[in-house]
Amino acid sequence: NYLVLSFSIRGLLILGLHTFTFLLTISFPSVSARLPYHKLTHQEITTTTEDTKNIIIQNKNRNKMSATKKVNVLMVGTGEYTTGYVGGTAADSDKGAGVVALTMFDLRRRGKVDRVGMCGVNGKKFPGIRKHMQRCIGDVYDDMDLTCETFPSDTTVDPNAYVAASSTFSKGDIAVIFTPDDTHFDIALECIKRGMHVMVTKPIVQTLEHHDILAKAAKENNVLVGVEVHKRLDPFYADARDRARSTLGNFQYMYAYMSQPKHQLDTFKAWAGKSSDISYYLNSHHIDFSEWTLAGIARPVRVTATSSTGVAHSKDIPAEDSITLTVQWENLSDKSLGCAVYTSSWVAPKSDVHSQQRFFYMGSKGEINVDQAHRGCTVSVDDSPFASVNPLFMKYTPTNGKFAGQNGYGVRSFENFIDACALINEGKSKTSDYDDGSIATVHTTMQGTAILEAGRRSLDMDGRPMDILYKGEKGEEPIGIRPHEF
Repeated sequence: NYLVLSFSIRGLLILGLHTFTFLLTISFPSVSARLPYHKLTHQEITTTTEDTKNIIIQNKNRNKMSATKKVNVLMVGTGEYTTGYVGGTAADSDKGAGVVALTMFDLRRRGKVDRVGMCGVNGKKFPGIRKHMQRCIGDVYDDMDLTCETFPSDTTVDPNAYVAASSTFSKGDIAVIFTPDDTHFDIALECIKRGMHVMVTKPIVQTLEHHDILAKAAKENNVLVGVEVHKRLDPFYADARDRARSTLGNFQYMYAYMSQPKHQLDTFKAWAGKSSDISYYLNSHHIDFSEWTLAGIARPVRVTATSSTGVAHSKDIPAEDSITLTVQWENLSDKSLGCAVYTSSWVAPKSDVHSQQRFFYMGSKGEINVDQAHRGCTVSVDDSPFASVNPLFMKYTPTNGKFAGQNGYGVRSFENFIDACALINEGKSKTSDYDDGSIATVHTTMQGTAILEAGRRSLDMDGRPMDILYKGEKGEEPIGIRPHEF
């Protein structure tokens, strides 16, 4: 009886230890940030026991590392996602307090970030931005220092202010770029050449040529360059990705939809239809999910685009209302084909969510359906409409007076990148360590850029299909795009 009891107690202790470890991993982003995704080929999806042991050992080794030095951060871009300030007031969206600036101030409070800078084009906006951040951040959360150097001066308008701003930062510092799509390349390249690590909002650039230049510059300057695609950290999407890779077989079909309300046309009227489109802005999310999920399993080979028009044109905005990209994927194991349909729109009516977003994925052995907009939490208060909220992304409501959104995947996306840069600066990891899928690096996101560029070129040629070219039958890195020959 004593022997049986001792084994039972031991079993309970082991179970408790595993449960604690699991909860620790999902609760603390600084731990999960350093657990690499093992980039499997199609043949490696079923790992052996020895392979699994090796992965666990690698994870344990990386878990032991933590950075001790703070990093400096330059935020480039002063719009909705950075500050929540649009048109002289808080954005009419689910990001009225912004995401980037709030996250950086909190990371400074927690000892991970030191100097914080913010760069825009129109310095005359900064007095209003400061008042807005004080009202939406400083007056809401305790112990939140909003000190921030701003570029250019409050009386200056300078489209190239990022050059002077980045010159005041040093090698190993970080640039976080949230600006119109057509400006990403020049700003990112300037910061990379200064030896700064760079995180760029999706899409990182608009052409495969520019993507290749940034990738080479990142390697030459030994800096980490990543794309801010926070859906990789959404637990629903992350689980769907792992299920697709491990149990659903070859890729067969995917349908993805993402929309935002009509007033976003006014928010983005400075560039909408002029230098970018709704596909670059929203389709990029689910295209990245596909590239991340199908790495080593399938590759995109052909893109055909169609669109709808009317609403934006009625506002004198030269943009498509909705864009659909139909993408042919080729499974690497047997050359079988799969099809993905990505649709994005910014003419949706106001509803219970700011952004409708969902997808259906089917493999040869199963399927999965994800509604990212509705998490089972609805809120209704006086003077505000009924809303489906998503605190998994950003938790703006304070806890005991303090910001408590650290576990939101909107925050973790930045914190993981900053943790990685700090480790690289201290020589505790290498930039190449993060090409494993744990961060969407410039070296592992070329297929997404190829799809988006091919889609734009297809639209500009009245829907003509575009072929994505590779080097070799098993190549996964696109080398070009050309019109399909019938």
